[in-house]
Parts: sequence; structure tokens; C-alpha cells
Amino acid sequence: MNHSFYSADRSTHLKIVVVALVAGIAVAGFGISARSNADYTQSAHVIKAGKQITVTSSDASVVR
Repeated sequence: MNHSFYSADRSTHLKIVVVALVAGIAVAGFGISARSNADYTQSAHVIKAGKQITVTSSDASVVR
């Protein structure tokens, strides 16, 4: 087995590609299985109007 990537033969390159492909499939499979187990149901929250209020304005200055 060659330890240099540049001087490696064809079979070593093939092994690297296969290992990377298997690792990619494993990560994708783990991500899909982790997401499908979670409950992502969405529900609408209804906000009802409360009691009516009156908004007024005056020109009096406010002293604090």
C-alpha cells in the first residue's frame, strides 16, 4: 500500500473513492433517519380579539 496520494496506484485510488462513497451514504442515511423520527407537525395557533379599548390623544404635556 502506498502512503502518498500522488504516487498511489489505481487500486489505492479506487479504495479511497469507495471508502468516501460508503461514508457519504452512511452520513446521509443517518441524517434522513434522524429527521424522519422527529415530529414536525405544524398547527395553527388562533389568537382571538379581546375586549375593545379606546385610544385617545391629547395635547397636554406629560410631566414625569
